[in-house]
Amino acid sequence: MSDKKVRVRFAPSPTGGLHLGGVRTVLFNYLFAKKHKGDFILRIEDTDQNRYVEGAETYILDCLQWCGLIPDESPVVSGPFAPYRQSERKAIYREYAERLVMQGHAYYAFDTPEELEQNRKEIPNFQYGQVYRMGLRNSLSLTEHEVDQLLDAKTPHVIRIKMPADERVSFNDMIRGHVSFETNQVDDKVLLKADGMPTYHLAVVVDDYLMKISHAFRGEEWLPSAPVHLLLWEYLGWKADMPQWAHLPLILKPDGHGKLSKRDGARLGFPVYAMNWFDARTGELTPGFRELGFLPEAFLNLLATLGWNDGTDQEIFTLDELIEKFSLERVSKAGAKFDFEKAKWFNAEWIKKVKGERLKEKVKTILEDKGISVADEDYLLKVINKVKDRCVLLPDFYQQAAYFFEQPKEYDINSVKPKWTDAKTEFFNLLVDKLSAEKAWDAAGLEITFKALAEDKAIKVGELMLPLRIMLVGGKFGPHVFDIAELIGKVETIKRIQKALELFNS
Repeated sequence: MSDKKVRVRFAPSPTGGLHLGGVRTVLFNYLFAKKHKGDFILRIEDTDQNRYVEGAETYILDCLQWCGLIPDESPVVSGPFAPYRQSERKAIYREYAERLVMQGHAYYAFDTPEELEQNRKEIPNFQYGQVYRMGLRNSLSLTEHEVDQLLDAKTPHVIRIKMPADERVSFNDMIRGHVSFETNQVDDKVLLKADGMPTYHLAVVVDDYLMKISHAFRGEEWLPSAPVHLLLWEYLGWKADMPQWAHLPLILKPDGHGKLSKRDGARLGFPVYAMNWFDARTGELTPGFRELGFLPEAFLNLLATLGWNDGTDQEIFTLDELIEKFSLERVSKAGAKFDFEKAKWFNAEWIKKVKGERLKEKVKTILEDKGISVADEDYLLKVINKVKDRCVLLPDFYQQAAYFFEQPKEYDINSVKPKWTDAKTEFFNLLVDKLSAEKAWDAAGLEITFKALAEDKAIKVGELMLPLRIMLVGGKFGPHVFDIAELIGKVETIKRIQKALELFNS
C-alpha cells in the first residue's frame, strides 16, 4: 500500500432507506480506514433533486449512529474538505465540465427530453454515443456559430462525455484483479445536467479528487460505470491521484438467484433495511433490523461475514476484532447469499455475550410497552441475566421475562391434565406447607425440599417438574424452575401454586 494517508468515503443518495448492502459497504470502508489509521468520510450525493426524499439524510446518519460507525467527516462533523453535501458544492462542478468541453473530451447536447424519447421509440436499443451522436443536436454536429447562438440564448443543455472509439480502458480492482472495458460498449454519459447539477459520474470523480480519497469501495453494480470514471480521471489530469478501487460482491437472495431486494424481504418475511424507514411520499413503512430486535453488534457481525472471512472458524467478532482482522484479500468476488436464520443466530449469540446491564433499558422499554411496570432495576437485571440465553430477538424478553413480574395470564393446562392425579394434588398441597416453613429461600434448598417430598410420596420427580413449571410460568419454557421460584419469592411462589391447583382440579 502507498504512503498516502488512507481516506475512504461512503457516498449515499438520500432517496430512501439504507439497505443492508449499503451498511456493509460502510462497514468495510470503516474497518479498512480504522485498520490503517485513516479517516472515514460520509458524503451525501444529493445531486438528483427529483429523487431526493425529505428525512432520508437524517435517517442515514441515524443508522450509522445506531451501528456505531461514526464518520470522521460528514455534513454534521465538518472537516477540511467541507461542504459534504454535493448540492452545496454545485458551483464547483461546472468548471471541470467546461474544461472537458474545451479539451474536446466532452460536448454540449441540446436535445430535448421529448426528442430523446422519440429516438428511443424509433431506434431499438438507442444509445447517445458514437453511432448516433452526429445525427443529434450537440456541439459536435452543429457549427460553432450555431452552438454560440444556443448558449447565448440560454438554451437548456447538458454536457456529455465524448467516449473515444476503439479504446480499451483498464484498472486493477483490489478484489477482482485486472478489469478491462471496451469504450465502444459505453454511451456518452451526461456529466452536467440542464439544472447545473452534476451527475454521479462527474461529481464522484471531482469530489474524490478534491477530498483526497485514497480508496473507493462500492458495490459491484457500479462496475459498468468504471470506464467513464477512469477516463475522467485521465482527462482531468488526475490519474496519478486516482483512488484504488474495490467493487464489493452483491448480497444475494437466500436462493442465490439475484440481488436481495426490499421486495424479497417483504415476500420472505425479514427486513433488508438497517432501521425502520417511513417514506413520507408514499406513506409506506419498511421494517428494519433494529426495530425487529437486533443488536447493532449482531447486525454488523452478520454483515461482516457476508462476503468476508478471516480464514479461521471464528464467527463472532467484536468491532475491534473486525478492525484488527479485516483485509480486502479475504473478501470474495462471488455474491453472498443472505440467510435470515443465520442472522438470528448471530443476534442470539450476541444477546448471550453482552452484559445484562447493556440490555436493561431496552428490556425495560419492551416490558413497559406491554403494560408491565418495572420499579426495581436491580431485580430486572437479575431477571435479564437468567433469561437472556433463551432470547433470539429483543422482543423475546417479553415472553421470557414477563412471568417474573406478574402471574401468568394463561396456563398450558393441556400439558398437565391428562396425567393429573389426586396424588399430585396432595403432593402440591403438602409442598405449599413445606415452602411456607422454609427459612432460607434459595434455589438449591428449594430443590432439595421438592425432591425429598417427591421421594417420600413415591412420585417420580420428572412427573412433578412440568406441573411446577406451568404453575409458575404458565408454559413449558423458562430457566431452571427453582431459580424462578427463588427470584419471584416465597409469597408469590406459594400463591401461584395454589392458583394453579384450583385450575388443574376444576
